[in-house]
Amino acid sequence: MFYDAAKRDHGLAQDPLKSLIVPRPIGWISTVDRQGRVNLAPYSFYNAVGEFPPMVYFAITGTYGDTPTKHSRMNAESSGEFVVNMVSESLKEQMNVTTTMVAFGVDELKLAGLTPAPCNIVKPPRVKESPVALECKYWRTIELPVEKGHETKRGSVVFGQVVGVHIDDSIIKDGRVDVLAFRPVARLGYSEYATTDNVWRMRRPDDPK
Repeated sequence: MFYDAAKRDHGLAQDPLKSLIVPRPIGWISTVDRQGRVNLAPYSFYNAVGEFPPMVYFAITGTYGDTPTKHSRMNAESSGEFVVNMVSESLKEQMNVTTTMVAFGVDELKLAGLTPAPCNIVKPPRVKESPVALECKYWRTIELPVEKGHETKRGSVVFGQVVGVHIDDSIIKDGRVDVLAFRPVARLGYSEYATTDNVWRMRRPDDPK
């Protein structure tokens, strides 16, 4: 089949695009507002985009309740900092709790029964139960094009530079991070998720032996 992405004339029950760009890693973003209140929210439009320096992004679509954008963006911009926490399989239910739409200032970390842990460089706490956390300094926000008729779904991308990395010692084996030791959760389409449980290696043809 083929459909015009602008017209969305796919004829299916739901737009399939996000089910085709998979799996998507989940950035569990923790921030603090001007009053020091914690916010925690998962973003499946998240990834690394640079190495020297290490850069990451999380992307936002639309408004959030009575605020013009998501709380994570507001806090990252106002504080200049955010933390990316990894969602392991053991934390999938807690992650789902933090998708709940709540009022600005409500601490989703407490709502999900998670433990805040201090970071070394930035002010927002990391999720203690998470096996990996990236401390980030906010860089900039890029506004995405607005589609006519969907003005309330305006998108933006928040970029940050990784300045500190936390790794649970239990997932390091033989000098490498063992993905199967914590089984990260990824987002698929619709309400579907996947867990990394099969890892294989393939060298590039020009990779030195």
